[in-house]
Amino acid sequence: MDHLPELVSAPTKPFQNELSMSSLTTIGFDADDTLWQNETFYRLTEQRFAALLANHGEPDIISGRLLEAEKRNLGHYGFGIKGFILSMIETAIEVTDGRVSASVIGEILATGREMLSHPIETLPHVRATLEGLAGAYRMILITKGDLFDQERKLAQSGLGDFFDAVEIVSDKTAATYERIFSRHGDGPARSMMVGNSLKSDVLPALQAGSWGVYVPHSLTWALEHAEEPVSEPRFRRIEHLGRLGDLLSRLE
Repeated sequence: MDHLPELVSAPTKPFQNELSMSSLTTIGFDADDTLWQNETFYRLTEQRFAALLANHGEPDIISGRLLEAEKRNLGHYGFGIKGFILSMIETAIEVTDGRVSASVIGEILATGREMLSHPIETLPHVRATLEGLAGAYRMILITKGDLFDQERKLAQSGLGDFFDAVEIVSDKTAATYERIFSRHGDGPARSMMVGNSLKSDVLPALQAGSWGVYVPHSLTWALEHAEEPVSEPRFRRIEHLGRLGDLLSRLE
């Protein structure tokens, strides 16, 4: 997909007064793959999983079956590592016709424990950006996934003090952003959501009436892919989080 110019894109319509950033009071930030690495560990675990089942299919076949299981199970397990591990166990049972060994199940569970204890790797520019914006805006961490794991990652990241509120949600929809930005800010129209997922961070925030800023990550889960809404006047795309302050100053 062709990339938009950094800091984006003039929208298809000229800015109107109601699109001025001067009224912006609240910024929401995604966590996984926006503030710290996440998808990298899923990919590495998936590779190990495919290697465990190498006698039952090529890696791309095993990965495809796993993705199908994840899709089926989102409504049951939600987002996060625990659901991912359960989907791997289910896939292992399916591709082996129920003959998967206890030792393989044990290795899958061990990889899950490793993921749940992996040190947090903060992405470049994150701390400096949050420090620069602290006090100028109400800042909210909005992340989806397992409550225990997300709380652990936030604590280990050392970034918690930058946020005025933390919301760990089961999913991100327009209603989610409307509720959160009304509870902790001055409503969606005066708020911005920043994240690496077009599907979860940007599109529903735009639908709620907020600004949506896309910060691409080199790895994105297949179920989070979506087209960039380039015709939306409140959509912006930046190369990395270090560009956010510049974007805000340009749009004031």
